[in-house]
Amino acid sequence: MDVLGIDIGGSGIKGAPVDIQAGRLTRERLRIPTPHPAKPEPVAQVVRQIAEHFAWEGPVGITFPGVVTGGVIRTAANLHHSWIGAKTGELRHGATVINDADAAGLAEATFGAARDKSGTVIVLTFGTGIGSAVFVDGVLVPNTELGHLEIRGKDAEHRASDRAREDHDLSWDKWAERVEEYLKHVEMLFSPALFVIGGGVSKKADKFLPHITLDTPIVPATLQNEAGIIGAALTAARSG
Repeated sequence: MDVLGIDIGGSGIKGAPVDIQAGRLTRERLRIPTPHPAKPEPVAQVVRQIAEHFAWEGPVGITFPGVVTGGVIRTAANLHHSWIGAKTGELRHGATVINDADAAGLAEATFGAARDKSGTVIVLTFGTGIGSAVFVDGVLVPNTELGHLEIRGKDAEHRASDRAREDHDLSWDKWAERVEEYLKHVEMLFSPALFVIGGGVSKKADKFLPHITLDTPIVPATLQNEAGIIGAALTAARSG
């Protein structure tokens, strides 16, 4: 069974049909830059454009970069503030909407680096911000938003996201120092069994992971930047 997964990010919105039994995209993904300002209607228009590109009539799962509870969007740190309090149906009627990092985490827990892992496993996505998905013996604790933990008086994602690396023109090893500081704080709070690092930077894990030293094992995401799309589709299938 194929389900359309759409992953909304601060810089791009991407989607593709997903084989939810195999955990893989069945067609080449389409990526469209996130409109700015990223208000509800322009973002919803891109969602419609992606669905029309694939001539999609079936179930749709969508990620959102913020807290989503009870069909309502509660936070929108990297999109326009007018999303706060909006109903998820504004994205697409009948679609299933989930926090973006939770979707990526579910994909990794089902098909990737967090599969069959016991204890506390934390999947972190580094992109425009830092997203988090926390699992305890395979069960998701939703909407944790650990990218907003405070480090040196700032949201962690303002110092250690991939956008921060680019904005401050940091070398990979200098950025790794910031990531390590952040991860050690999360490690202190949760004593996890495993960290899984996802988002766009997971494709370049060899450039920064060797510079990070923790007590907790740390591995790159297996599904890399496709995890959000796959997790969105998986969530829609499970909710149906």
